[in-house]
Amino acid sequence: MKHRATFLCTPEAVSYLCGRFGFGISDVQAILLAEYLELLMKWNRVMNLVGTRSWEACLESLISDSLHLARYLECLFQKTGGTVPAQIWDFGAGAGLPGIPLRIFWQHGDYWLVEAREKRALFLATALARLRLPHTYTFHGRAEKFMQNRMADFVLSRAFMPWKDVLLLLEGKLHANGHVLFMTNEPLESGVVPSGWTLEDIHAYKIGRDSRYFCSVTALPNIIPN
Repeated sequence: MKHRATFLCTPEAVSYLCGRFGFGISDVQAILLAEYLELLMKWNRVMNLVGTRSWEACLESLISDSLHLARYLECLFQKTGGTVPAQIWDFGAGAGLPGIPLRIFWQHGDYWLVEAREKRALFLATALARLRLPHTYTFHGRAEKFMQNRMADFVLSRAFMPWKDVLLLLEGKLHANGHVLFMTNEPLESGVVPSGWTLEDIHAYKIGRDSRYFCSVTALPNIIPN
């Protein structure tokens, strides 16, 4: 679908489009999301953060993922006993997607946006300074360095590296009952999940005509540290 800049990026316009996509948002959330979109589009003119060129297209094709994810995470942690994660890592955060919009709508735990590329890490730091999201931080450097002396309860990965490599990277880095959530265009198959891990849940959702998936994987006790 082609988009024209039919609206200024105002909180009212953002709220209207979110409503069209099936998400009611508060006035405060609309203000924060409009500020983020305005900053993202400004930076995108001089560096390639996202492929979309209008904030409307970005909201429909990219930020909608975060809206779906916020809704899904509330359901996931209710199903697993209601305990929300204390330490959340987002690998390859890039333009802050899905993490920054996710934090506007889902503010649990300490959330780390991990990004190795300098200009993208600078954008993340600028966006967080402007939005002042609680308990949300950025780390400029490789994931391996970030993980030193740290443990996670929840790890989020979308196109950071092949999903099996992410699991290999995370061996011994999850607390008991921790989760790794992959955002994919195809569902994972339980039979191909490496030994020591289990595929606990797959959730399909739609962005336009496209199907996308949240695939949640947990570590079995043999690779969770004592």
